[in-house]
Amino acid sequence: MTLSPEEGRFAVALAREALDCHVNGSRVPARMFETPPFSEARGVFVTLNTLGPVGSNLRGCIGFPFPVKKLGDALREAAVAAASEDPRFPPVSKGELGSILVEVSVLTIPKDLDVPRREMPSHIRIGIDGLMVSRSYESGLLLPQVATEFGMNQVEFLSQACMKAGLPPDAWLDPATKVQVFQAEIFAEKAPKGDVVKVACEGP
Repeated sequence: MTLSPEEGRFAVALAREALDCHVNGSRVPARMFETPPFSEARGVFVTLNTLGPVGSNLRGCIGFPFPVKKLGDALREAAVAAASEDPRFPPVSKGELGSILVEVSVLTIPKDLDVPRREMPSHIRIGIDGLMVSRSYESGLLLPQVATEFGMNQVEFLSQACMKAGLPPDAWLDPATKVQVFQAEIFAEKAPKGDVVKVACEGP
């Protein structure tokens, strides 16, 4: 799944272009994606962070957990959705564009964590694995970098993923709850509209 540094920069550039065009009220330019990896179906999330005087704060995060769209198309749609459809935040305004950092996470296909329930924590690699938890019509996803950013251990990470799905924090112990893991390649702007780097979210 590895993206080259150039492909990572292009992925962030696609998301940034879509974000800026949408917020400024202009049409996102049409593009044809005919070469890998952007022509291939991939899961992807776009995260928007607002750069402040003491760090950055989440401003929006939406994506596609499964590979249902070409990567190029998914990146642009997720960027627009992160700016306008995240129910936790109001739509991004024009005045915010200069302080927003764009981050792109390209996902592997989520796989069932098929181990005994009480052994699940020991099979989760903090800083490497993301989690998707689902039961019936409820689901919640946490990207790998979330555990690192908030200093979570494996049990806390599982509990937070359950709560993201609207379930009790210990729902991962229930056989009716599906727990899946995935990995992600993460590329992000170092400064708004600035250089793009690959992000390593190392565990403890």
